[in-house]
Amino acid sequence: MTDLEFLDQAERLLAGIENSCDTLNDDADVDIDNQRVGGMVTLTFANRSQIIVNLQKPLHEVWLAARCGGFHYKFDGTVWQDTKGQGEFWHSLSRYASEQSGKPLVFKP
Repeated sequence: MTDLEFLDQAERLLAGIENSCDTLNDDADVDIDNQRVGGMVTLTFANRSQIIVNLQKPLHEVWLAARCGGFHYKFDGTVWQDTKGQGEFWHSLSRYASEQSGKPLVFKP
């Protein structure tokens, strides 16, 4: 994957996170504040816990930091997969956000 291809896919991922937050805030009884600064999105939940997603451009990875730990994802040509076999990005984000918010949340690309 070239740098340009990585940035294109990563931009889609970050934009998808922002769009999912907007949809969840509109359609569900949640309050997720999402702030983006460059290649980083910070999700802050009502209980003040956070999930941070940021780009690691030199490695062509996306890193996700949640209460339960840190995770690295690489694009496999179809989806973003955890580098240690812990699953796909959107499923993981939904699980960690649900745990931290105390409400069932589903993030979608």
